[in-house]
Amino acid sequence: MAAITEKTSDRMTVRRVQIEGNRERYAWLFMRLSGVAMLVLAVGHMVIQHVLNSSTNLTLQFVAVQWSSWGWKAYDIFLLWMAIPHGIRGLFNILSDYVHNPGLKRTIGILLTLFVVATVIWATIAISLFDSAMIP
Repeated sequence: MAAITEKTSDRMTVRRVQIEGNRERYAWLFMRLSGVAMLVLAVGHMVIQHVLNSSTNLTLQFVAVQWSSWGWKAYDIFLLWMAIPHGIRGLFNILSDYVHNPGLKRTIGILLTLFVVATVIWATIAISLFDSAMIP
């Protein structure tokens, strides 16, 4: 919340407003940028996986062949980095409409942030360490 201090001298009013941080602004910006990035990445993923290749061919061997290249791993990791935080931030925005207690809202935000960090780290490690040579 902004604190406004008024000082009057003659006919001029000077107001100083303190803004409490930019976390919400950065979250808003992230949602817009990740949405645009996911539009390209997710549509590309759908076209590659389900249009150019038949969905019946999506097997572990197919993924192993794709992930034998670091380009495909990087593509999927970047999609993961955009999708998980974007979706969880959207969930937080929805929950914020219904949760009005600041302490509970902060607790939910912390839990969701921990979930995002753990999931992104875990999935990034799983994708990057995937060894296609181990698949028969």
